[in-house]
Amino acid sequence: MIIWLNGTFGAGKTSTAKELVSLIPEAHYFDPEQVGFMLRHISGLPKVEDFQHWRPWRGLVVETASHVLEYVGGVLVMPQSVLVEQYWEEIRTGLRDAGIPLHHFVLHADEGTLTQRIESDAVEIGARQWRLDHLPKYRESFTWLSREGEVIDTAAVSPSEVAKDIAAAIERTI
Repeated sequence: MIIWLNGTFGAGKTSTAKELVSLIPEAHYFDPEQVGFMLRHISGLPKVEDFQHWRPWRGLVVETASHVLEYVGGVLVMPQSVLVEQYWEEIRTGLRDAGIPLHHFVLHADEGTLTQRIESDAVEIGARQWRLDHLPKYRESFTWLSREGEVIDTAAVSPSEVAKDIAAAIERTI
């Protein structure tokens, strides 16, 4: 099974994912961004603003998740913003075709909260403006995201509480 945490920068995906791993038996953290970082080292790929635009990224995320689950079993908790509907459909379809159950959650907060979180993040200082610049894309994507996943408002809730809510939702479906 995969628990995918979607949403924009500052929504709490990474923090929630790390909390969630401790709540779900046999859960493992897998950051799909690492696949993109790997691809950046391959010469000859076209220049893109975001590694998600490389078709191999989407396929490799599915293949990597499939192989990791086959190897370690259990549950993969995967925090990654996917704001292009076509890309999400490719990933969702690939996971379905691989026979992997998928639970998709969209972590959401109002724009003021997101902006405050991004601006006060001491870890991603170099990417601050890039992250802020993606907030409009998230707004544009929210309609389809809310159709595709269960929306959880994180504005006034800690990542620990969000993780507990997600774990309870997963427990109800098993």
